[in-house]
Amino acid sequence: MQREIKKKTITYGVAALLLATILTAVVYNFGVQPFVPFATGLKTFTSFDELKSFLSTNMQEATQRFKRISVFQPGASLSTLGTFATFATPSAVSAPDYSTTNVQVAGVDEADIVKTDGQYLYVASGSNVYIINASQPSQAEIVSKISINQTYQASIYLDGDKLVVLEKGLMNYPLLCPSIMVPSGSVYEFSNGVNVLANVYDISNKTNPVLMRTVSFNGTLVDSRMIGNYVYLVVNQIAATYIDNVTNLDVLMPQFEVDNRSNVIQPTAVKYLSLPDVAYYFTTVIAINVVNDAQQPTYETMLTGATASIYVSLNNMYLTIPDTTVWGTPTSSNLGSQETIICRAELDNEKVIFEAQGNVPGYVLNQYSMDEYNGYFRVATTRGWGSESVNYLTVLDMNLSIVGSISNIAPGERIYSARFIGDRCYLDTFLQVDPFYVIDLGNPSKPKILGSLNITGFSGYLHPYDENHIIGIGENATAIAEDGGSYALFQGVQLSLFDVSNVSNPIRVANYSIGDRGSGATVLQDNKAFLFDAAKNLLVIPVSVALINQTEHSGAIPSYAYGDLVFQGAYVFNVTLTAGFVLKGTVTHIENSSQLWNSNYYVTRALYIENILYTVSNAEIRINNLQDLSLVKTIDLN
Repeated sequence: MQREIKKKTITYGVAALLLATILTAVVYNFGVQPFVPFATGLKTFTSFDELKSFLSTNMQEATQRFKRISVFQPGASLSTLGTFATFATPSAVSAPDYSTTNVQVAGVDEADIVKTDGQYLYVASGSNVYIINASQPSQAEIVSKISINQTYQASIYLDGDKLVVLEKGLMNYPLLCPSIMVPSGSVYEFSNGVNVLANVYDISNKTNPVLMRTVSFNGTLVDSRMIGNYVYLVVNQIAATYIDNVTNLDVLMPQFEVDNRSNVIQPTAVKYLSLPDVAYYFTTVIAINVVNDAQQPTYETMLTGATASIYVSLNNMYLTIPDTTVWGTPTSSNLGSQETIICRAELDNEKVIFEAQGNVPGYVLNQYSMDEYNGYFRVATTRGWGSESVNYLTVLDMNLSIVGSISNIAPGERIYSARFIGDRCYLDTFLQVDPFYVIDLGNPSKPKILGSLNITGFSGYLHPYDENHIIGIGENATAIAEDGGSYALFQGVQLSLFDVSNVSNPIRVANYSIGDRGSGATVLQDNKAFLFDAAKNLLVIPVSVALINQTEHSGAIPSYAYGDLVFQGAYVFNVTLTAGFVLKGTVTHIENSSQLWNSNYYVTRALYIENILYTVSNAEIRINNLQDLSLVKTIDLN
C-alpha cells in the first residue's frame, strides 16, 4: 500500500487540477436548483482502500450527472472568487511612526511583497527578497539580498528577527481532455503552482540572513495568515485523477517536507463530507512556528472541493468551497454556482482542528464578504447571474447553523464589495446604478436593511474612515442602452466618501474622479495596495491613468472609446471630512513613454516611515518627503 502511495506523481496531480477547474467552470455556468442546507457531519477514513472507494464511487456518480450537460464551451470562465473579512475601526490614539500591511482583521497579518519594522524595508521583487536599511532616508541602501529560484510569486511575513518567505513554484503541463467535456483530442496548455515553500530566515544580522528551516508542500497555495508566532498555510492538492478511463483511478496522498524530511499524510488523518463531486482536493491547513525552529509543523487535512477563499479571525479559519453537487437544466440567463460550503477550523497556536461545516446560498465574492463578530459568522453572497441574480446576507453560529438572513437584496444586481464593521454591514451592488446599503446586524437572528443610496458607478473596495464614514474606491459608470439591452460603460477610477451617521439616509459627502475609460486602481484587485492613515489624513493608491484624445474624434466621443495610458504611479491625497479628497501630488517610477508599457516600473505598494513615503515597483524604490513629495532618493532593484 505504501508503495502505491509513494509512486504517485505530481504530473498527474497538476493535470487533474485543470480538469477539475474546467469541470467547476461548467458547474458555475450551468444549473440552478433551490438552496437546501445539508446536515452532513465531518467524518474520517479508516483506511486507504476506503478513501479510494469513496473517491471512485462519488466521482463516477458526479461524472454521470455531468454527462447530461450537452454543450460545453472551452474557456468558460469562473466567477471571480476571493474572501471578505472583518476590519478593525481606526483607533483614536496617535498614529504609529510607520505603516503596516492593510489587513482585514487586527492581529491577523497577511503576506505581502513589502514589510517594514520602522528601520528596515523587506521587499520581494522578481526572484529576490531585498533588505534595505531605511533608518536614514537620504542614505538608504540595500544591505542584503536573498535569491529565490524557480518561483513566479513570492510574499513575506515579518516576526521580529524572523523573515518568512513564501514561494510558489511554476511548471507547465498539457492536459488531454476527455471527449465528454470537449471535442476529442483537444489539448490545453496551462501553468499552475505545484509546490509551496515556506522558508524561515534569521535576520538578526540584517547583512547576513540565515536560512533556518524550509517547509514544502505539494499543491497550490490558496492563502495564508500569521497570528502571533504562527504562520498558517492553506494548500489545495488534487486528490485523484483517472489514468486512462473513468474506472482506473489514481489517488495522490498529500505530502510535505520539513528540512528535506518527507511526510505523507495518512488517510486516517483525513476528514471529509459525504458529498459526490466531479473532482476532490485535499485541503490542508499547516501551522508553522516561525520562532521555535525545533517545533515541527502541525496540520489538519480535509477532503473537499477546491477552496476558493478564506477568512481568518484571531481564533478561527473559515474555508469557502463552491458546492459542485448542485445540478440542473442549463439555461442561458440563469447561470452560476448556487451555494457555498463553509468549513470552520479552530486555531490555537499549533493546534488546527476542523470543528464545523455548513452552507449558504450563492457564491462569496472575496474575503471582505465574510466576518466573525461576537460568536457569529456573517457572510454576503450572490446567487445567479444577470437579471435573475439575487443577493443574500446570512448569519451563522459557531456550529455554522443559520440563525438569521436577508434574501432578495438588490434583485438583478450583484455584490461588488462588502465591509463588516461591528454590528453593521456595508454592501455595494451594481448593474446600472450603485446601491450602497447599510445593514444592521445588532440582532443576529433579525438582520435588516437600514438605508441605501443610489449613485452612478460602483465601489469595489470599502474601507472605514471612522465609525460614521466609509471610503469607497471603484469606477464611475453610466448605463448604455443598445440593441434592445443595456450595459455599464466604465469611465475611470472613482473615489467616494460616505457619511453613514444617519443610517436610514446614507449620503456621499465627497468624490474624486481619475482618468477616462481604461484607467484602473490596483486596490480593486489587491487590498494591500491601499495605504490610509486617518491621523495623518493620508490616502495613497497606485493607479493607471488613461485619457481619451479629444482631437481623434469628430463630434461626440463614441461609447466604446478607450483612453491612452498616460500615467502609472501613486496618487497621494489629503483626505478630511470637511474638504474631501485633495490631491497632494503624484509619484511615478516612469521616466519616459517607453516605460509606460514596462510593468516592472509600475508602482504596486506605498508605505511610510515617519514623514517619508516609500513607493515600490519591481524595478525600484522611490523615497519622497511626505510633506511636499520632493524626491529624497531612488534605490535601483535591477
